[in-house]
Formats: sequence, C-alpha cells, structure tokens
Amino acid sequence: MCKVAVIGYGVVGSGTVELFMKNRESISKKVGKESDIKYILDLRDFPDSPFADKMIKDFNIILNDDEVEVVAEVVGGTTFAYDYTKKLLEHGKSVVTSNKALVAEKGAELLKIAREHNCNYLFEASVGGGIPIIRPLNKCLAGNEILQISGILNGTTNFILTKMIKEQMSFDDALKMAQKLGYAEADPTADVEGEDACRKICILGSLAYGKHIYPEMVHCSGITKITLDDVEYAANAGYVIKLIGSVKKLDDGRVSAIVCPRLVPKSNLLASVDDVYNAISVTGDGVGDVMFYGQGAGKLPTASAVVGDIIDCLKHHHRVLALTWEDCDDKGFVAPYKDMDVSMYVRIKAENAEALKSSISEMFGKLMYIERSGRTENELAFITPNMKEADIDANLTILSHSAEIASKIRIY
Repeated sequence: MCKVAVIGYGVVGSGTVELFMKNRESISKKVGKESDIKYILDLRDFPDSPFADKMIKDFNIILNDDEVEVVAEVVGGTTFAYDYTKKLLEHGKSVVTSNKALVAEKGAELLKIAREHNCNYLFEASVGGGIPIIRPLNKCLAGNEILQISGILNGTTNFILTKMIKEQMSFDDALKMAQKLGYAEADPTADVEGEDACRKICILGSLAYGKHIYPEMVHCSGITKITLDDVEYAANAGYVIKLIGSVKKLDDGRVSAIVCPRLVPKSNLLASVDDVYNAISVTGDGVGDVMFYGQGAGKLPTASAVVGDIIDCLKHHHRVLALTWEDCDDKGFVAPYKDMDVSMYVRIKAENAEALKSSISEMFGKLMYIERSGRTENELAFITPNMKEADIDANLTILSHSAEIASKIRIY
C-alpha cells in the first residue's frame, strides 16, 4: 500500500484530495500498487468534509510515519512550507507542490536535499497550473538547446487586459470584476505587479539553463499603468497588450529575463490567448517553436498537475528523477535588461506635442507614429526603432524636459 499525505486543505489542497480519491482506483493501477491518502494536515476544522477522518493538525505525525512516501505541500508561502518541505525531504519523503514562491526562492536548495536523500521534489503545478510544462521541458524537449521561453503566465492579468481590450473596461473596473469572480485576491499585488509571473519565469529559466534564477535578478513590471488610450493606440498599430514573461539564452552564455507588458502583434498566437487562459511558447534548436496552452489556475486544473506528480513519485519511490539545477551566486548570469535591444511604444503629452516631432526624430531616427480617435494636439504616440533600452531611456530623459512621458511599453 502506497500512502500519501496532503498539507493544506484550501482550494488546491481540497482539489488534490477530491481528484485523487475520485480516481484512486485508476491511480493505483498506474502506480502498480494500491494507493491512498492517509493524512490531511490543516489547522482548521472541516467537520463536514467527507475526509474528516483523515484530518490531523500535527505535522510530526506525517514526518515520523514511515508509511507515508509522498507529501503534497499545497499550503503556500515560504515560511512553514519551507520548513515542512526541508524536513520531509531530509527524512527521505518525496514532496510535490504548487508553491511557485517557494520553488522560485528555494528550488536549488530543496532539489539538492532531495537528491542527497534519494527522493524527489516535483512542482509541475507551480508554473502553468493544469498546463504540462515542467515535465515536457525536462523530458520531451531535453534533446534541445532551449533558445527562449516566453508567454502569458498569469491568468488574472490576462483576464483584466482582455476586458480592457474587448469591452473597453478601465483597469480598475476590470480588476473589480476579476475579484468578484474569484480570479483576483483582495490584495492583487502579486498578480497585477507581475510578481507571480516573475516567479514562474524564474522556475522555467532555472530548469532550462541549469542555474537558479532568483526573482530579484529579473526586472519585473506590471499592468497597473496601462490605460484604454494605450489599448487603442496598440490596436491601431496592429498589436494587443499582454503581460509577458520571457527568458532567453544569449550568445555570451548569460540569459536575459524580464516580466513586463508588451505590445504583441495580432498575428502572433499569444495575441489570441484571452481571459484566464495561459500560453507558454518554447523555442528549441531542434523542435523549433512549440506552444503549451490551457487554464493556468483553478482548483481542479492545478490539482491535476499535483496528482500527476504524486503518481510520478509513487512510481519512482527511492529513485531520483532527473529534475535539477544548480544554485547560482553569479549575479551577472542574468544580463541587465537595459543592455538588451528592444523597440518601444511611447506615449507623450506636451502643450504642443506636434512641434516636438523633429526633435524626436533626431533622437530616435525613423519612427512609426500611431493615431487614435480623439487624439488631441497635446498627445503623441510612436514606436521607436530597435535599439538598446538604455539608449531609449536616455533619449526619453532628454525628451521629458519638454514633455510628460505618459506610457512606454516594450514591443514583443
């Protein structure tokens, strides 16, 4: 009999238990042994739960029970979850998780502990929810040199931007709708400021390039400053605005990594990914471009990935799976984002913006000016040629003496 424990009985935890118990017979066949959940750890009481007999409040019961082979950590955060995970791995128990914050901060350390104690630390659910991406990247695409990973990694921001683009909602109104529907937390900072997507691109980049990319190494900006004016300008130029996380290998061995809003050409597949859906594009030197698409969050989609990892660990008990990366104390491994070449959408406001056109052309060279309905003489929007971002910013600093830089968004 294979025994499993679940730590945390919130949305993902309850979904994990529900899905596992519903499909327990088929899971047992896949594992090759009868499998069951023995414990569910949560400090709260759930007297009406059909699994109330499995509920415990003492972590040490799980830690010291030799029957428990695999533990699903779905409590979240980086405090208790880190302590629990570290102790479990040190006891030789495999741990699976949906905890992107913990993997992004402590992944290298926890993977090392797992290897040293002949067990596994798996986190398929930490990036794409129900979208398989970690396992395909680690196994199916292992024969490729990964050139770039990029995509829409956060369903909340994608929902908000979809409402702004398709229904002309303001950012504030779209956010309120997302919160009402349960897509956004009461405090939406981690989503709308790009922190959630940053953690995910750190995990993907660490796995693809073999060194731990920490969130503080990655420039991150969110969508809170996007306006309906920006949405209209983008549409008129043939783009839609999406929050994109990307990591790319550079010729000198470093990587570039960034999370930010981008103007995505309407011809690009990412432009048609709407609502709470996610899409991750991977470019390999052998396979070319492949796309992973689906619901990036939600109770059962995320539970699907957690249960998949549980099955993998049960099938490979006391056998370490080839999922790893090294710690990285080289702060120069991620190249400064301002050293990268980029084309930028810029919107400015000035008393007589039209009169600044000649000065702007002297700064940037050939530009593409964009129009929108109702544009006033005190506003201009343009797209710069491809150039180093530091040079674009230097020019905009000079321009700011004559105009307000209302928006600047990178082109994808």
